[in-house]
Amino acid sequence: MELEQCFNFVLTKAQQSVHQLFKAELAPFGITPGQYAVLKCLWDDNGQTARQIAERLFLDGSTVTGLLDRLEQKGLIEKQVDPRDRRALKVILTDAGKQLEEPVAEAIISANEKALKELNHVQSDMLKDLLHRLNPGL
Repeated sequence: MELEQCFNFVLTKAQQSVHQLFKAELAPFGITPGQYAVLKCLWDDNGQTARQIAERLFLDGSTVTGLLDRLEQKGLIEKQVDPRDRRALKVILTDAGKQLEEPVAEAIISANEKALKELNHVQSDMLKDLLHRLNPGL
């Protein structure tokens, strides 16, 4: 099989291209695609624990800890001890983190449109459906 016909190679190259596109769209806001994912979790449900965020994003705890540390350094989140479980930390958006929601959402819509520009609406929906089938946990 030619390398260019190997599914893993084609999918990896597509993921790299899409990642670079999203990285460029998010750069004006000073966040990465991984940091966006954490912020999106919190915009959807502020006050989650690091474990809840890790589970939603299918990431290990140490990866999420690094993302949270960088977001905290940027002043976008705060970590607070959960009063119900002192071993757990709740992650809370700061005002600066809340204010990013609308402009970053617009950038994400733009990035999605650019990533899928070669496909029509039906093809785009089909591609997403097929990728979800390969990731049954999503």
